[in-house]
Amino acid sequence: MSEGTRLYLLDTNVLMHDPTSLFRFEEHDIFLPMVVLEELDAAKKGMTEVARNVRQVSRFLGQMMNGGHDFEAGLELRMPDGLDIRIGSGRLYFQVEQTDHDEHPALLRAKADNEILHAAIKLKADQPERDVVLVSKDINLRIKAAIHGIPAEDYHNDRALDDLSLLYSGLTTLTNDFWDQYGIDDSWTRAGHTFYRINRVEGDDWHPNQCLTLEGQNGMEALVREVTDRHFVLQVSADFRHGPRSVWGINARNPEQNFALNLLMDPEIDFVTLMGTAGTGKTLLTLAAGLAQTLDEQIYREIIMTRATVSVGDEIGYLPGTEEEKMTPWMGALTDNLEVLTESDEHGGDWGRAVTNDLLTSRIKIRSLNFMRGRTFLNRYLIIDEAQNITPKQMKTLITRAGPGTKIVCLGNIEQIDTPYLTETTSGLTFAVDRFKHWMHSGHITLKRGERSRLADFASEAL
Repeated sequence: MSEGTRLYLLDTNVLMHDPTSLFRFEEHDIFLPMVVLEELDAAKKGMTEVARNVRQVSRFLGQMMNGGHDFEAGLELRMPDGLDIRIGSGRLYFQVEQTDHDEHPALLRAKADNEILHAAIKLKADQPERDVVLVSKDINLRIKAAIHGIPAEDYHNDRALDDLSLLYSGLTTLTNDFWDQYGIDDSWTRAGHTFYRINRVEGDDWHPNQCLTLEGQNGMEALVREVTDRHFVLQVSADFRHGPRSVWGINARNPEQNFALNLLMDPEIDFVTLMGTAGTGKTLLTLAAGLAQTLDEQIYREIIMTRATVSVGDEIGYLPGTEEEKMTPWMGALTDNLEVLTESDEHGGDWGRAVTNDLLTSRIKIRSLNFMRGRTFLNRYLIIDEAQNITPKQMKTLITRAGPGTKIVCLGNIEQIDTPYLTETTSGLTFAVDRFKHWMHSGHITLKRGERSRLADFASEAL
């Protein structure tokens, strides 16, 4: 084993969470206890995301085993087929000796976590000159390791960013000296929209379709439409706050909602992410824009809605019916918002409301995440609800389903993650916001003001 480098002992849940974690430790070495291999073998069957990850780990190990079986010298961490990762000089070692449990009788042999901890203690005793670090996503195992003097860390390489406060919000409030600081290079009007070309200044960091607000006498709301080395092009945003510019009968109630409708109604933007707490109008605005562009403007053929089926409380058992019928209980947000969007006037009555509901039902499809692999959506308006519960790999699977003419909208509240081992910095929604902010055909806005009710607003703040 190489001196001067760390030896990372990986817990099973790290490999289950990210199969490529084997190659993420640069020049440092990796150690896998025997109980980790046993747990991987027990979890390899099935069609879940965990089972697929475990099978991928087995494939990686199999490729490395083809290069030789010198376990004393360790296996070379070679570049796997089809994986673009910079791999350092570290090596992979397996546990080849049984641990002595007599030295620590408090750690019961029957528990897998304790077996991993036993292996870490023995490894530290055998190689006192090296830094042995246990890597686990299980906080309880990290606490037990710290009690026994073993350094333990969470797995950080799957994070989109180190601090959630650094996450791109999509909205910037400009200072009052904005025009004096930047200056207007040119201005023009096209298709009813006003554009400004402004000069860049040192240190600015704006992204395509970023939302800008300037308050005061010379105030405006604008979107960054073009970013070059020397200039920015700003477009004054459309005002959806008043009746004549409503979207399917819905008006924006605050600047963030107005920006959201600008992004959702723009056919040049293929990918939109909306974040915000409960009651900020994410689903309502998205559905209104989808219906307007599907039924009125006929840009898209139909609306497809899906979400991760993660329960807040206890499971209620198997659900009967077809795929769409099974997904219906998870789509309460869809039905609630459709009731708002399909409110008929007094002359329509119940008959008019029933006809409208039948029309919308025929153009809105509910689909499960489980059957998305291999599909291609052409000219569809795809809504991914509760996207904070989706892993980065699932998010990639969904976004790559998009065919020509398809728009994808991701909705979520990063404060309400129910998926085990996912955090605010490792959620697929966070990854999407961070990785797409530089692309000219994507947009993001974080909705901050609740518009549901005074009760809901107070509960969001006080509870």
